[in-house]
Amino acid sequence: MTTSKRHPIVEARQEQFLNVLDRDAAHERFEAHIDAAPLAAEHVPLDGALERTLAEDIASAVDVPGFDRANVDGFAIRSADTEGASADAPVRLVLNDEVITPGRNPAAAVEPGTATVVATGGMLPRGADAVILVEDTDLDGDEVLIYRSLAPGRFLTFAGADIARGETVLFQGQVIGSREIGVLAAIGMDPVPVVRRPRVAILSTGDELIAPGEPYRTGHIYDSNSHILAAAVRELGGDAAFLGIWPDDEAQLQKQLCAAVRAYDMVLLSGGTSKGAGDVSHRVVNAAGAPGVLVHGVALKPGKPICLAVCDGCPVVVLPGFPTSAIFTFHEFVAPVIRRWSGRPPERRETLEARLPVRAQSEIGRTEYLLVGLVETDDGVAAYPTGKGSGAVTAFSQADGFVTIDAMTGLLEAESTVQVQCIGERRGAADLIAVGSHCVGLDLLLGRLSRDNLSVKAMHVGSTGGLVAARRGECDIAGIHLMDPDSGEYNRPLLTEGLCLVPGYRRMQGIVFRKDDPRFQGLGLDAILRLVCRDPDCMMVNRNPGSGTRILLNRLLGDNRPPGHSVQTKSHNAVAAAVASGRADWGMAIDVVAWKYDLGFVPVQEEHYDFVVPEGRLQRPGVRRLMELLQDPQTRADLAALGLRLDPQENDLEPVAPQRAGGV
Repeated sequence: MTTSKRHPIVEARQEQFLNVLDRDAAHERFEAHIDAAPLAAEHVPLDGALERTLAEDIASAVDVPGFDRANVDGFAIRSADTEGASADAPVRLVLNDEVITPGRNPAAAVEPGTATVVATGGMLPRGADAVILVEDTDLDGDEVLIYRSLAPGRFLTFAGADIARGETVLFQGQVIGSREIGVLAAIGMDPVPVVRRPRVAILSTGDELIAPGEPYRTGHIYDSNSHILAAAVRELGGDAAFLGIWPDDEAQLQKQLCAAVRAYDMVLLSGGTSKGAGDVSHRVVNAAGAPGVLVHGVALKPGKPICLAVCDGCPVVVLPGFPTSAIFTFHEFVAPVIRRWSGRPPERRETLEARLPVRAQSEIGRTEYLLVGLVETDDGVAAYPTGKGSGAVTAFSQADGFVTIDAMTGLLEAESTVQVQCIGERRGAADLIAVGSHCVGLDLLLGRLSRDNLSVKAMHVGSTGGLVAARRGECDIAGIHLMDPDSGEYNRPLLTEGLCLVPGYRRMQGIVFRKDDPRFQGLGLDAILRLVCRDPDCMMVNRNPGSGTRILLNRLLGDNRPPGHSVQTKSHNAVAAAVASGRADWGMAIDVVAWKYDLGFVPVQEEHYDFVVPEGRLQRPGVRRLMELLQDPQTRADLAALGLRLDPQENDLEPVAPQRAGGV
């Protein structure tokens, strides 16, 4: 009898997330096996204490200052001797034969009727209780004339006035910054008792990974997760050790993991935690020590495949391979442990109320973190979903915060009020907020604004979304390229009351395809449209609904829906990348992008990419500077070098009345 060998995919399908836990249960199970106390104290040199956490309260062993100190250049005196002194009736005091400079101990006391020369920072001699400014005196032989009366303590600091001996100046758990370094130095503290930094090992896994700096290889991706995680560990007060990229080989990975468990306080693996073929990370954990895997699968989005384990007292966490999933689950499960070990308090995130301008769907049964960008409006704060999935490297870095959608909520309607947890320190409103269609020319302009020390924020939601945002006053500019179906004119007819049009530039939209694809050789636009609508093997890549490119392409296709019509990307570059890699055979993009990817290009229509500005925002510095750049000869030359075409006439910067009501 023969035994058939099952395909690895079949084997993988039989592995399930058998016990997916909710977030709270996963936290409870994981942390029940971890000692959450701060790590032991160690002493480090003062110059190495920056960003470390104090392991104990710090009390001063000295007074600061340690002596009565002059705060100005002048004369040490008895204040009672200056009673009645004025410009018309000065008091005469006999000069003592001494000059006190910093670091010199006075030799003689200040007796009644006498004064001693003292420099700023000098020690006050016995008997003196004030310092008269040199500007309020004159010398007359061996006498000094005093032209004003002083109260006791004037222009001096008494010993211990800043810090008294025995006073607690810093407290356990404080993170040492530059100001704390100054306090520690002032009391002579060196070395400094600090909490030992948690040592966290990071292993990246996957045959597809290559290190940044290596030549790119088709089918591979640069390992970003390990660098994100290492930086996050250091931000929290830990020491991160990157142990390299490891292939999907169970024997090699198990050997390395067992060594890391013995040498480090925590081990993080990135990738290989799902249940697909080739995912091996979660399988090697149990062999690294007891009790092993505690949680494999949490009802979160992003981050369901996370694996939480403890091996012989060392927490081992296998984070998902997708960057946004990895960083979210890191902050959810790993960061709290590192903060406690580092002696730092729990993270406090600012929470604010915002309005969700668009509807957001969620998956019932999983708590979802919806990343959003925040926009200040006259009616409060608007929270725009970033629209990038868990595989996007930039999703977390470009978001201002996130909305937590309950596991039992399947839909948040547009205009819903939501609570946003801010990511990092919330900054003020950007100098220029751009919402709308993406373009390489817009990237250039925003880069120039940033170099002019103006902060910028861009959210690419398509031309229609940008126009709606401008109408609501939720942006400073909306880059759009929308053709009015009645007049054939771009953008201007779609303006409504309160909106202005700042003319931008023109660009050519066309069909892109691989130059070596024989099906497209020598064909014009009409022939290409017939081909793609009839050939079931000719796969297209589309753009997102609401984009000007999608509207134009749908107009060309009519009722036809070629293969791949439902595949939606959010930029011209994404279309070109899909075609260049062979994932799709054709799509629509601008000529500038087609050239960058060395694709064939058949022109369809020259379009106008303009900027819609709410009238009330025309005078904002970012908008004014953008309009100046559009007239700047060097900027215009740089835009032209990208293949974008600018009209020779001056921009019309006056508010434009709508030519017809409604719009899109």
